[in-house]
Amino acid sequence: MREDLLHFIWKYKKIKSSELRTSKKESIEIITPGLHNHLSGPDFFNARIKIDGQEWAGNVEIHIKASDWYLHRHEIDAGYDNVIMHVVWEDDASIFRKDGSEIPTFELQNYIAKDLLSSYQNLFDKRQKTFVNCEKDIAQVDTFLFKNWIERLYFERLEQKSELVLSLLKNSKNDWEQVLFAMLLKNFGLKINGEAFLSLSAALDFSTVRKLQSDVDQLESVLFGMSHLLEDHTILDNYYIQLTKEYTYLKSKFKLDNKGVFKPDFFKLRPPNFPTIRLSQLANLYSLHQNLFDKVINANNCEELYLLFNVSASPYWIDHFTFGKTSKKSTKRVTKKFIDLLIINSIIPLKFCHAKLLGRDINTDIIKIITKISAERNSVISNFIDLKVTPKNAKDSQAILQLYNKYCTKNKCLECAVGSSLLQGNG
Repeated sequence: MREDLLHFIWKYKKIKSSELRTSKKESIEIITPGLHNHLSGPDFFNARIKIDGQEWAGNVEIHIKASDWYLHRHEIDAGYDNVIMHVVWEDDASIFRKDGSEIPTFELQNYIAKDLLSSYQNLFDKRQKTFVNCEKDIAQVDTFLFKNWIERLYFERLEQKSELVLSLLKNSKNDWEQVLFAMLLKNFGLKINGEAFLSLSAALDFSTVRKLQSDVDQLESVLFGMSHLLEDHTILDNYYIQLTKEYTYLKSKFKLDNKGVFKPDFFKLRPPNFPTIRLSQLANLYSLHQNLFDKVINANNCEELYLLFNVSASPYWIDHFTFGKTSKKSTKRVTKKFIDLLIINSIIPLKFCHAKLLGRDINTDIIKIITKISAERNSVISNFIDLKVTPKNAKDSQAILQLYNKYCTKNKCLECAVGSSLLQGNG
């Protein structure tokens, strides 16, 4: 037996009998089960229950065994003084408040329908699944319910992404340009170099970037130099030597320190994603656009953002991917697909947080942007498509990733609208 099932049963009153009694044989009438609390404190707030005809208002605590009350030391916690009922699977101990009064106990195991328990056990039967618990039934979930759940999951994921934005804002003393710079660096680095590029943003104050924006070569030299990419003295390439000289001068002038910056990796990356290419593209982006943050905030659709981020690496990189080694000529332009990733992971979280701190609701605007972007493709999304759950756009794919990472992999099925709906018709 798991406690989440007991929460589910109590929350939705999935109890087979209307003649309920406490362990002391007192009659019970559940007027309202209360508000489910996912934080610290009692499991349900503001419940209303009649016990032997007397109406009580207060909180409800749920445990597998009644003795868990003492195991969790609730008897010394003032936050549990207002518990009016202890709901348990097994009543193995009498429970008392700090003032010595006994808390009524409701033992659930005699009031649960067998088909509900069977459905729950089947849901969590690992022998029956290859991917997620509900894989056999998810395609049958009500379309309207699933659509609403997907939208809620998307904003839940957006709130999660916002944590980094708010942390960066605090560290930068509310400099939104610095926050945007850090977010873009992290996402220009993608998964492999995201943390390395983020460490660069922590070591390079945006005030320095502002001073170098008008000269792309100087800005590139600082980004490369701070990232430990100008430390190979065997490279005799003229461009490399010039950048090294420029960085040496600027490092002294601005008192730059890259000791805390992680060197980015080239391993397992396709050449277009090499840190050399991505840092040059970023330098050119900032060289083209003063006050980039304002332009991002004022962009109301994907087309404006595509134009804003339509930049290429410097001419040197037309026939290079790394310093000193020529390659087949190709313009190293930021692709639409890459800009989509920037919009998903940098721009929208930034716009969302900025509006929220100003007390503005731009959720409708965000939905208009994210639904214009194609759904992402990866192994998780592919597995859901095999289950006939097909994302129509990036909002859907982001929501599915949230579903998988925060619910499916953690067996939080009864906190999920899908798992909950699969059990709602039982018991």
